[in-house]
Amino acid sequence: MSSKDIFKAYDVRGAYPAKLNESIARAIGRATADLLGCQEALVGHDMRGSGVPLSEALIDGLREQGVDVTSIGLASSPLIYYAGRDYDSAICVTASHNPPPDNGMKICGRGALPIGSANGLMEIAEKALAGSFVKATTRGTRRQATPREEFISFSLESLHATRPVRVVVDGGNGIGGLDYLALAERDTPLEILPLYLDADDSFPNHEPNPLKFETLRDLQAEVLRQQADLGLALDGDADRCFFIDERGEIISADLITALIASDVLAEKPGATILYDLRSSRIVPETIRSLGGRAVECRVGHAFIKKALRDEGGTFAGELSGHFYFEESSFAENTLLALFRVLNILDKRGETLSQATAPLRKYHSSGEINSQVEDGQAIMQALAKAYADGEASWLDGLKIKYEDWWFNVRPSNTEPYLRLVLEATSAEEMNRRKNEILAVIRG
Repeated sequence: MSSKDIFKAYDVRGAYPAKLNESIARAIGRATADLLGCQEALVGHDMRGSGVPLSEALIDGLREQGVDVTSIGLASSPLIYYAGRDYDSAICVTASHNPPPDNGMKICGRGALPIGSANGLMEIAEKALAGSFVKATTRGTRRQATPREEFISFSLESLHATRPVRVVVDGGNGIGGLDYLALAERDTPLEILPLYLDADDSFPNHEPNPLKFETLRDLQAEVLRQQADLGLALDGDADRCFFIDERGEIISADLITALIASDVLAEKPGATILYDLRSSRIVPETIRSLGGRAVECRVGHAFIKKALRDEGGTFAGELSGHFYFEESSFAENTLLALFRVLNILDKRGETLSQATAPLRKYHSSGEINSQVEDGQAIMQALAKAYADGEASWLDGLKIKYEDWWFNVRPSNTEPYLRLVLEATSAEEMNRRKNEILAVIRG
């Protein structure tokens, strides 16, 4: 049986079969059924070779506890969130951008609500590792479904642009390529120019993690070569995306949050929009200037999805490229993110670089990781050194001044402190960045 370290803050993740195997997958199915009181569940998996045996074992465990299971086979996380929204549980068998031999699971309750360490995942871990279950009197049924076309149709309801547009989509050989190949078959003004859309769990071209900007080089070059209107990069399970403008330049995800907010607020005046605390000040400034309510929140999909529900929010964006939509069960949907951006460009008659130019008001360091031994002590030292600023401990330490701010927060999985800093000038940003890093790195 596996150890408890495969159960993370937001999901299950570990090497197959050393850490995550059929035995623990079956036990996770039984534990999930017990904890959530499931009668019906939906299961899908990404393109990893271990996805089939793990999902089969998971389904078997659910059925052992009397759960009727709908299996949808190969599926992106957004497709599973959509298709599983009316089930007691929806489970994605995926390790996102992690290379083999890793695999994992993202477990959701009804309404695609993520089950993380704060609301049940550790209880599932304890039940699964203890292996103490009362077998149901009746074994659950199983059926197959193929909801991808329905998911594409649902997502297309948000596309209002009519101007022809050419988009290079880099799937990174992850599972999201299947959604975009299906979209390419539809009659829309959108021409999909494919780049690495074939699913291949060896990730032969680059790691499907657009947060590492070096993985975007091929996409940048292809946008320029094809003279495309923009580029879109997906991560391994397609719940994150990054945009490239027509000049081949990377647009940071917080600027995309601000851009999408303008389309959301045009449809729903006064809407509440959330942004993670690493995002540029231009995000809340844009939301408020358009009459919306801006709410800052902590990092992480499980926290943001809960906050969206608690705050009555309509949309949220993260610096890491997660975009969440109320109409998509408060979950990620990269198709909706793309369509919202296209709506804005069509309405304004602008290119992506033109539309984002007014949002480039501040200068950001980006996220900088430093390996440390005692992150809490360093954050306390920074709090003391910058005690004249406005401090918040919502997620790590954030201190704000009139013309600059910084946030340092510990990684959930590694011995790192992550720094993001923004200022009104490049000179001030670099000066403050070096100043803060000197404290962090000693």
